[in-house]
Amino acid sequence: MTVKTRSSGQPRAQRAPEAARLLQLYSQMLLIRRSEERLSTMFADGEVPGFIHLSIGQEAVSAGVMSALNAEDTIASTHRGHGHAIAKGLPLEGFFLELLARDEGLCRGRGGSMHVADMSVGMLGANGIVGAGLPIALGSAMAHQLLGRKAVAVAFFGDGALGEGVVHECFNLASLWKLPLLFVCENNGWSEFLPSSKQIAFKLGELAAAFQLPHVAVDGNDVAAVADAAEKMVRGIRAGEPAVLECVTTRVRGHFEGDAQKYRNPDEVAKLAERDPLRLTAMQLQNMGVAEAELASTAESVEQRVEAAVAAARRGRDPDFEAARADVYSRVEGNHG
Repeated sequence: MTVKTRSSGQPRAQRAPEAARLLQLYSQMLLIRRSEERLSTMFADGEVPGFIHLSIGQEAVSAGVMSALNAEDTIASTHRGHGHAIAKGLPLEGFFLELLARDEGLCRGRGGSMHVADMSVGMLGANGIVGAGLPIALGSAMAHQLLGRKAVAVAFFGDGALGEGVVHECFNLASLWKLPLLFVCENNGWSEFLPSSKQIAFKLGELAAAFQLPHVAVDGNDVAAVADAAEKMVRGIRAGEPAVLECVTTRVRGHFEGDAQKYRNPDEVAKLAERDPLRLTAMQLQNMGVAEAELASTAESVEQRVEAAVAAARRGRDPDFEAARADVYSRVEGNHG
C-alpha cells in the first residue's frame, strides 16, 4: 500500500499549537543548516580532516523524523548523516569536537564525519558504506523486540542504496519477523554522480509492496508533512508493523564537499532555492502570524550555539596516538622466540 500525503489547509485561527510546533522544527532545521555551513567553511580552511558529505537541502527529513522519536529509540545513519546526528540530540560541542578529530569528541576523534555515533542518545552511527546502516538498524530493532522494549529503530538510506542487496534482505526480515523498524529513504534523485533513474529499474513503493511493507511518500522538503507522516507510522511500528517512509527531497551540494557538480544541469541547480525547506517553512510560519522578529531571534540563538560549539572544539586536545593504538593492538608480554 502506497499513500501520498500533503499539508493541511486549516484556518490560521486553529493553528496556534501548530505554529509553535513548526517553529521548533524550523529551529532544528536551522541548527543543522548553520552547523553544516560552518563545517563547509572549516573544511575549506583545512580544519576538518577527511571528507565530509553535507545534507544541506535535506534538513526537513532529519528534523521531521526525529520529532516522532523518543530518547530510547535508535537510528542508523548514512555517510550524509550530520543532520540525523544533530536532530537525534547529539551534544553540539561533542559533535564538533569529533569532526575536528579532538580527543574530547564523542568517539574520541576517531570516527569523524562518516562514523560519528553516540549510544547515549540512540545514534548507532553514520556509515561510509552505502546501505550498511540498514542491517545495523535491523539488529537494533530485533534487540528492542526480544527485550520487550516499546522502542523503535530507524534506518536511513538514500535512493542510491536501492540497488544494494542488503536493502532487499532487510525489507524481507523486517516484514517476516514484524520488527519495530522504520525505513526512511531520503530520495534526492542522485546516486553519487548519476541520477538514480539511470541505476534503479523500479520504484520504492513497488519494492515495499513486494515485501508487504506499508509505504508512504511525502514531500521531503515540507517538514510538517514529514513529521506528521513519521508520527503516524511510528505509532503503527510500535504496534508491530514495520514500514517504509519515502521523503522526496533535494541534494543542494555535491556528492562530497568540493564536488564541482559539472555533471548537473545548471538550470536545475539555479532552481534549488525554490525548494529550500528553510525558506518554505519560514513562509509557512509567517502565514501563521509568526513575526519576522521572532524568526530573526531564533536564527540569532542558533548562530550563538554553533559558534560556541566551534570555539569549544577548537580548544580541544589532539588525540593521543598511543591511546588510539591501544584500542586496536594489545601488547603481548613474554618470550615467544
